[in-house]
Amino acid sequence: MNIDLFDFDLPDELIAQTPLSKRDESKLLVLNRITGEVSHKKFKDIVSFLKAGDALVLNDTKVLPARLFGIKNETGAKIEVLLLKQLANDRWETLVKPGKKLRPGHEISFGEGILTGIVEDVTEAGGRIIRFNYQGIFNQILDELGKMPLPPYIKEQLADKDRYQTVYAKHPGSAAAPTAGLHFTGQLLDKIREIGVEIVYITLHVGLGTFRPVNTEIIEEHKMHAEFFSITKETAEKLNQVKALGNKIIAVGTTSVRTLESAAGDNGEFAAKEGWTDIFIYPGYRFKVVDSMITNFHLPKSSLIMLVSAFAGRETIMKAYKEAIDNRYRFFSFGDAMFIY
Repeated sequence: MNIDLFDFDLPDELIAQTPLSKRDESKLLVLNRITGEVSHKKFKDIVSFLKAGDALVLNDTKVLPARLFGIKNETGAKIEVLLLKQLANDRWETLVKPGKKLRPGHEISFGEGILTGIVEDVTEAGGRIIRFNYQGIFNQILDELGKMPLPPYIKEQLADKDRYQTVYAKHPGSAAAPTAGLHFTGQLLDKIREIGVEIVYITLHVGLGTFRPVNTEIIEEHKMHAEFFSITKETAEKLNQVKALGNKIIAVGTTSVRTLESAAGDNGEFAAKEGWTDIFIYPGYRFKVVDSMITNFHLPKSSLIMLVSAFAGRETIMKAYKEAIDNRYRFFSFGDAMFIY
């Protein structure tokens, strides 16, 4: 399948640069994937599309303030480090810039020496393995020194870093936010519980590879980056009960979709599970457990637009995206949302 099938023209002014003042006031495009019918709502109207007994699945990962700015000790040059994946013994896989002159053995200082790092190796993708040294708790130091790793298409500064976290974020580990969840408020979740919807949590630590365009001309040749996920026994039991009663599983975000489809057995049943997934969902994929999804509007030629195309059909998604553009929907991380059922 050719990558150009998933391309579209998007005006730059529709790329959302800042979040709305109220999370649930964003637009919501509602798409019936069987008929292709589209309607336009506010995100807070999502309550009217959920039913008692359904399960709303949220990814409770927490974004690390993973962008660090330091000084190369040997020369005093400014260095930017982006944490990607935690390895053993305070070692991290990172992206660095400028990277060409940062070789194994070089040392970087952050926050006047509160945190230091030694470059140990160069990765196949051109990143660096860095071993950090510090006194105290690493995540507390990150909160003090780190900045949110906003995607490169966002040029504006983020005034409140909590706006790049979901209100239910719990487990630190992501390099990017599960952005479909950014629309929920605590009050909206309370309303959803009140109508009898089961809210359950899974965890997938989002890597930057999820959001990058697919670079192979034939999409089947693309290799996804592996990401860590976890489903608890309690969550597995609740999801199995929902399915057994004939109710629906609604995934919030493509990360929840990938987690659920990775964790479910061939028979569609869940058990407690954790591990790494590099599942790549594109048209032709047969969904095992997800009945509906809430998602943002994605980059052209990205694995994410391929995933939603697998769920609703490529032509249906492309028509819906055109309607969203015509109606001036805001795109990407801080943009508007879509409910596909």
